[in-house]
Amino acid sequence: MNDTPSAGSEVVDQVSALVEDVFGRLKPVLAGAEGLLAESADATAGDLTRLRPQVFDVLGGLVVGAGFISAPNTLADQEFGFEWWTETAGDGPAQLIISLDPDSDNFLDYTRQSWFTVPRDTGRRHINGPYVDYLCTDEYTLTFTVPVQRRGSFAGVVGADIHVREVERLLQPKLRALGGRAALVNAQGRVIVSNNARQATGSLVREVDVPAWWSSGAEPVADDNGTALRRCGDSPIALVRSER
Repeated sequence: MNDTPSAGSEVVDQVSALVEDVFGRLKPVLAGAEGLLAESADATAGDLTRLRPQVFDVLGGLVVGAGFISAPNTLADQEFGFEWWTETAGDGPAQLIISLDPDSDNFLDYTRQSWFTVPRDTGRRHINGPYVDYLCTDEYTLTFTVPVQRRGSFAGVVGADIHVREVERLLQPKLRALGGRAALVNAQGRVIVSNNARQATGSLVREVDVPAWWSSGAEPVADDNGTALRRCGDSPIALVRSER
């Protein structure tokens, strides 16, 4: 196996391009949400319908869900706001309806979800997953989110969902061509896709401490045990390769 820093460059470049494409498609939704909230301090849940054209434009291709989710008390008429749409086969976008009533047994407190809390706490875009999306599709999913600001304060997130199986379909040929064991992992070392059955989606890589590597600066490395790590552009995704 070639463990030089340039090894796997095609995979790294493809992942980086995929990530930037999804975040790039969210820019009009972000601009629309921030513009809507800037117009009035009394924006309501009904006003969120104005974002639908931009949200619908994001859907398609890899993106199977997209929308805007407000921070508590951002809207004038209700505590929570959830404007999310999913791609359907031939029937046009479908709105995802969830309970926003804290007194309801079915209430979904999205303010506890990492796709919401990380952009809120860091002010930076985030990729959450892989996780099984029991709310929408029961499939392994990656959720891309970007913080929304109103007058310098956090007002919610705009986001997009993609299915891991579609990422796998795109990347498997190049991963297999690398030889040995190769996997794309998140910052916690959890496998997104790999070229072997021993590293299933959602499992943790064991041969290297990915979180420690990430915390130390995530510089490309190749250790004496034949394991190489390389970050994919500016994303929280890394390529892990091993001879074993």
